Amino acid sequence: MTIPPRTIHVVGAGLAGLAAAVRLAAEGRDVRLYEAAPHAGGRCRSYFDAELGCRIDNGNHLLLAGNHRTLDYLEQIGALDTLDGPPDATFPFIDAETGCRWTLRPNRGLFPSWILSAKRRVPGTRATDYLAALALRRADPSATVVEVLDREAPAFRRLWEPLAVAALNTGVERASARLFWRVLAETLGRGGGACRPLVPRQGLSETFIDLALARLRVQGVEIRFGARLRALRFAVDHVTELVFDTSSVGLGRDDRLILAVPATVAARLVPAMAVPDVYSPIVNAHFRCAVPPGSPYFIGMVGGSAEWIFRKQMGLSVTVSAADKIVDQSAEELRDLLWRDAALAYRLPVDPVPPARIVKERRATFLASPAQLLRRPPTTTRWMNLLLAGDYVDTGLPAAIEGAIDSGLMAAARATEAAGAPVISNPQRSNAWRRGQSDGVPVHE
Repeated sequence: MTIPPRTIHVVGAGLAGLAAAVRLAAEGRDVRLYEAAPHAGGRCRSYFDAELGCRIDNGNHLLLAGNHRTLDYLEQIGALDTLDGPPDATFPFIDAETGCRWTLRPNRGLFPSWILSAKRRVPGTRATDYLAALALRRADPSATVVEVLDREAPAFRRLWEPLAVAALNTGVERASARLFWRVLAETLGRGGGACRPLVPRQGLSETFIDLALARLRVQGVEIRFGARLRALRFAVDHVTELVFDTSSVGLGRDDRLILAVPATVAARLVPAMAVPDVYSPIVNAHFRCAVPPGSPYFIGMVGGSAEWIFRKQMGLSVTVSAADKIVDQSAEELRDLLWRDAALAYRLPVDPVPPARIVKERRATFLASPAQLLRRPPTTTRWMNLLLAGDYVDTGLPAAIEGAIDSGLMAAARATEAAGAPVISNPQRSNAWRRGQSDGVPVHE
């Protein structure tokens, strides 16, 4: 098979691969996209669940208005108007043990005046309690969150712990203090304007996937589903061939390959490559039920089994990050356990328990421990035409949507640089989603 020079092959149509392909196609590059599954999106997609009789998302993902990489991607595929959310940064919480409810309300400006207002901060805390988080900035790279922050402090249980677990999908006993600081610095540290929560109005596929595929097809990108990459052939300094189940594709020295597959697959395909190899699970429970109109888009829970409960078109969806303690329970046990929390949060009857679908992702993300962070590979490899993308790649961000998209954009930029062509910078934007915003990191669900 003869391939013209400077073709960029993207293997993997998850968010990292789609972000790379969308950026490259917009620049007029010759892009080929391959995906082993019959659909795109990876862990970020929607599907019809026959048992519930409705469409559900395979998980829950909360964006923030400061996630500029993600919003750039959504703007490029024409999906910004598929997002919904409150007009300001508001994060409702409930304490399952006491029934206490509160709403965290960071102010829009950079100066955190919200910590001076008892109505905006966590109940039982003082303004000085929030200054303790500055210790994360000076933490040793090997330190964990609990080694830096006082877990007996009121703000720890009701704010720092739920944010750390959600963002890093790792328990605070093992989560990197430095990475958690990055999350706080780029969210709360940049003001409430960067923290305004955004959720897909319909579903993950409708926001992140479907419009991207449509845009790529309009731009003439060849997309091959069911194309499972079995092996790579190497010369001394470059990849020479992609070996799929039923065909192979030759690569010239001027062609580029962006490998946007899961870490375990990349480690199998690329010789002697270290990747994170310890994982953390997520459990999601989707309940088909009626939710009162005007209910919050989501509610954070402390002291319960659930962590974040989201209002969806089909009802309620519950997410438990770092779910090691419950992931081995049966679907029936998890259904009853998590419905009690969801019903409490949204003031619904505990009985009867509505129809539910339990989704377990045992290897949802790599464990965000200091040791595992050292195993994140860079975008580039020792082969001149091979680049890596995926949430496990060292972007400096957690393994969430923003990090996955950033890894794809980084790989796309390096692919065009290596091909001897200038990289087109992002156009200036003035839409309402980003007006006055800065960088941010998403909460991970």
